[in-house]
Formats: sequence, C-alpha cells, structure tokens
Amino acid sequence: MWQVKRTVLSVCVTAVFGLLAHSSVSAKVSPEEAEKLKNGELTPMGAEMAGNEDGSIPKWTGGLLEVPVAARAKAKQLGYECHKGSDCLDGDGAFAKGLHYLDPFPDDKPLFTITNANLDEYKEDLSTGQIALFKFFDDYKMPVYQTRRTAGKKQFVYDEIFENATSAELVADGEGIAGARIGVPFPIPKNGREVIWNHKVRYRGLAVRRWNNQFPVTSSGSFSGVRLQEDVYFVYSDPEASREALTENNVIIYFMQIIREPARLAGAILMVHETANQVEETRRAWLYNSGSRRVRRAPNVGYDNPGTGSDGLRTNDQFDMFNGATDRYTWKLVGKREMYIPYNAYRIHSPEVKYTDIIKPRHMNQDLTRYEKHRVWIVEAEVREGTSHLYGKRTFYVDEDSWQIVLVDNYDQRGELWRIQEGHQIQAYEPEYYVTQAIVAHPIYDLQNSRYLTIALSNEDDEFSVIEDEVDDPRKYFNPRTISRFAFK
Repeated sequence: MWQVKRTVLSVCVTAVFGLLAHSSVSAKVSPEEAEKLKNGELTPMGAEMAGNEDGSIPKWTGGLLEVPVAARAKAKQLGYECHKGSDCLDGDGAFAKGLHYLDPFPDDKPLFTITNANLDEYKEDLSTGQIALFKFFDDYKMPVYQTRRTAGKKQFVYDEIFENATSAELVADGEGIAGARIGVPFPIPKNGREVIWNHKVRYRGLAVRRWNNQFPVTSSGSFSGVRLQEDVYFVYSDPEASREALTENNVIIYFMQIIREPARLAGAILMVHETANQVEETRRAWLYNSGSRRVRRAPNVGYDNPGTGSDGLRTNDQFDMFNGATDRYTWKLVGKREMYIPYNAYRIHSPEVKYTDIIKPRHMNQDLTRYEKHRVWIVEAEVREGTSHLYGKRTFYVDEDSWQIVLVDNYDQRGELWRIQEGHQIQAYEPEYYVTQAIVAHPIYDLQNSRYLTIALSNEDDEFSVIEDEVDDPRKYFNPRTISRFAFK
C-alpha cells in the first residue's frame, strides 16, 4: 500500500456531537461471533469462506492482491511502464500511474451464455430486473464465466474490520454510524441498513482521482458524452483519524466533480462534503458555474434530484449504485442467495476497447461483459410513510465478498419496474496503489423510455489513481471558497 501522508483531519470543537445523543438501533456482535472472521468460517470481510455445494462458487482463498502473470504479459505487449521503484513486468510492483488494470484471465471462455432461448433454465439465479431485460431486448445475452473470487484487501483493512465488528453501531435511527473506521462497519450484518452502510463506506483508498465518462443513449442509439474528473478523499479511510474523531467530525467523504467536456459545460464544478449522519447535518454541497464564475450552495444535490450530465436518466442517489441519506426508505434484509452478477469486468474496461465499442443501440455491448455466480445479500427498500421519492421501491443486490452493490431494481410509485442498474466491477490488484474493488461500467436501463445511461467508463482516459500529493490538506483542497481555481486547469 502507498505511504499515507500524515495529514490528520483535526476535530473541530464545534463539530457535530448529536450523533452520539441518539440511541443505537443495532447491536454490536459479540466477541465470540466476531471470531468467525478469523476462524475460517467467514472471510475477514464477512463473506462465507466456503464454496457452494455444487462447486460453482469456489472457496475464497485471499483474493487477487498482486499484478497477475497474464496482466504482466499483456503489459509488455502494450508497452506499459512500471511505477517508480517497482518491477511490474517481470516481478512484483505496480504499473505506472494512469495505466489500466489488465485482464488477469484472458484465456477464460464463457461456460455458457444466457439468452431468451434458454432463459427459463437460469431464472432462479437472476434478479427480477435481469429477467426483465431479456423480455425487453430480444437480442439480450449474459455470458457466464468461471467464478473467480478476486475481492480482497490488505491486512490493515481486515484488522480494522475485526475491530468494527464489536464496536460499530448504527445511531440516529440508522442515519449515522459510530465506533467504525476504514473497513466495513458491519461484516456480520443484522439488518438492511447495515448492509447499505457497508457499501457506502467500503474501503476504496484514501485520495483518489478517476475519469468518469457518462453517455445518455437515445432509443435510436445516438449519444453524446459528458467527461467528468472526480477527486475524492475518503475521510473514513484516513488511518490517522480515530473512531471517536470520525463520529464527532461527521464527515466521511470529500468529493469534487469537474466537467471537462463538452465545451458548453466545461468548467462547471460540484463539491460535496458527505456527512455520516445526513439527518443530523445534511450533505454540504456547492456548485460553481464557469459562465457566471459564482459559487452557490446546492441543497438539491441528493435524493431523487437529477444527476449531473445524466439527461434525467438517473437520480443523485443512484451515483455509485446508491449514496447519501437512507431516511426516505424502510430497509428490509431479505437474506442471501446465489446469483449471476457482473464481475471481473476487465474486458469491458480494456484500454483497447473504445467507447463506441461499448455503447450500442438499446443496450451495452453484452459481448464485452462477464457474469459469474456469486452470493449476494438482498435488501428491499420501500418509501417511508410521510416522505417521497421517484422510486417507490428498490431492491439492492450486494456482493458478499466486496460489499459492492452490483444490481438494483428500481420501481415507480405504481409498483412497476422502471430502471435497472448494473455495477460491473474489477479488483484493482496493484499493492502500490489500491487492492480494492472499483466499478468500471454502470449502465442504467430505463424500461419506460426505452433509453439507457452508462456511467463510469474510462477506457480512453487514464486509470483511476492516487492523488495524495495533490491533496496535501483535504480541508484546503476541498474548500468551496477556492473552488474556482480548478475550473480551467
């Protein structure tokens, strides 16, 4: 892992202390139950260690934590360079900054492909939304590959998860967490909110930049892109911030999104300070308009307001599959099941694949996708009485190994299926940078308008990368008073 700068986020005396004033709504697990994370029953992340009965899901053996041999061979072919001081081509180490993660399994072939012709054979291992996509698109397919449980972290993350298991709790009616840091707070979840919190604060590094290309696609297949630079500082993952400090400060993420293309939108900036408890203190958000060169508060950046550059095809809280406050819904943990989900999506993320290869009429190019059988947690969310949201009901499918939401079925107020989300993820395996998971393609299919939106593509841009050197002091870097300095960089 990279060496973390010792830039500690100080805790203001006037920080939010209300988080602790509310009673807990979840119990910490006992030390005996937490031992499952170490005795081989569960992985250090809380997934079932064992494979399934028929062997289609293998035993977890630690994940993919280093540059694989196949990726090194491809890197040589593409002329990759190594990170300073490493030997990524013939030994250990990382690719140079900005170079894409290459497919560790280039020789894998589909075991079978699900189509409308054989759909009935596989329905029990598909979501309602996935089945709907087959009905909606007569040419839809899902190539299913060998299951490879690549998700894994460095040991220091596992250590924090083990501590979280017996110290973390939901507070403020589930809208806040206390006693947690760095790793998922609830590796042995007891309710739906705990599962969603695991997704929201899963470990993704400390200071990160990614390029996010969004493409709203019309029913005829035409599209134009919006290219976004996104800088994030995960306060929750700061190794210098104690559990008590995180609770008191109430900020878990600093985020800045800058539109770089098209020219008519370039220079517009969204800045967010994501609070742990958004009922106690709502998300702080600001917008900078490059035309007027003015910064203004943006209280509507959240919930079901339209997302940046989405042409109305996603809500703010659909970014990263789901983000933000959970108070407009009730959350039910349905349980766990085996499903075919998008996984190890290196092929669709390849630098040799162009955006025009991915974006096709009606739906993404499914020949570039990879699905595998994994176990997922299922959480159902229904709009709480007295509140409102565009989506009356949502069903979330969360990968047990990574705590990444991989599928979402979104229903309208009439109870009809409306929009279906997929999160195609990879394991970022280089120990110098990440060892974590990342979404590299996030399509949202709108069944009622025969359109779709694809988010998070970066094939023709640099790979997501560490920006610790630039974010020397996150409080200054993510400061709305100086937001304009980033507009025309």
